[in-house]
Amino acid sequence: MNASSISRRKPPALRPGDTIGIVAPASSVAREDLDAGCEALRRAGYRPLYSPSIFEKDLYFAGSVDRRLRELEEMFLRDDVRAIVCARGGYGSNYLLSRLDLTKLAAHHKILVAYSDLTALQTRLFDAAGLITFHGPMVAKDWAHDGGVDLFSWQSALSKTAPWEIKLAASPAVVGLVEGEAEGTLYGGCLSILAASLGTPYEIKTDDTILFVEDVAEPPYRIDRMLMQLKLAGKLDHVRGLVFGEMRDCLPAASQKYNLPQVITRIVGDLGVPVAYGVTSGHVTAGNITLPIGVRAKLDVRGGRVSLKILESAVAAS
Repeated sequence: MNASSISRRKPPALRPGDTIGIVAPASSVAREDLDAGCEALRRAGYRPLYSPSIFEKDLYFAGSVDRRLRELEEMFLRDDVRAIVCARGGYGSNYLLSRLDLTKLAAHHKILVAYSDLTALQTRLFDAAGLITFHGPMVAKDWAHDGGVDLFSWQSALSKTAPWEIKLAASPAVVGLVEGEAEGTLYGGCLSILAASLGTPYEIKTDDTILFVEDVAEPPYRIDRMLMQLKLAGKLDHVRGLVFGEMRDCLPAASQKYNLPQVITRIVGDLGVPVAYGVTSGHVTAGNITLPIGVRAKLDVRGGRVSLKILESAVAAS
């Protein structure tokens, strides 16, 4: 299935003063981190809201599967909640996939912001129901630290009802690995979660996409293995372009004389599509960029410079 053939659904735009519901579909949440993130959201002009049950624990999860599923559905159904932002990732959202009521969620579609383990939920919501979501800052992670959020992309992605361009020109860390120009549906997320979908009923659909890939603390040989898994599974055959994240702490040992961009280029350099590296969305050092998942985008890589334009709004006018 091509991403462009999906009947897509855009959520209503986020407005100043709106209530943001906070959920934890995966790992357990530290109260002090959530409190810090909520205070940052208040300073930004929003009203954070969460259920007291968000602090429950079941092994390493934020409570039982029933609790996490119920929390997510309730935030979608609440009329006073305009957007949903996940507290953190970790592990565990795959437990929810077989139990999602996609019809119910689609009928109450609203902004959902997350990354990391929540890639499993985001790709499922888009692939099966056409729901546009947002790969961006989470409450107990990025919002909880000064400088953790790129506010320009947050506001452009969640509130702007017009095309816009991600600000990359000022970042020396963003480089082109393979030159070219392409348009496609922006899609993707955490590489380890994308690879883990293969062979399941929730296998990712990458045709006609600008595929965004990022991860954290994975040595280059593991990045190599996961990219090769996608390649051998045919998931890179019909992508239009590739954008890699910061890939924080994905470093070789000090004795090894190569770097991750070299490893990546060896694997994807023969695809005939533009490839960029270093976009700070997801697991990042600072300034987490919000990327709309499911909208048309244009990637341009030339002369070592990279531009990524969002060709349509990701939200509907209020």
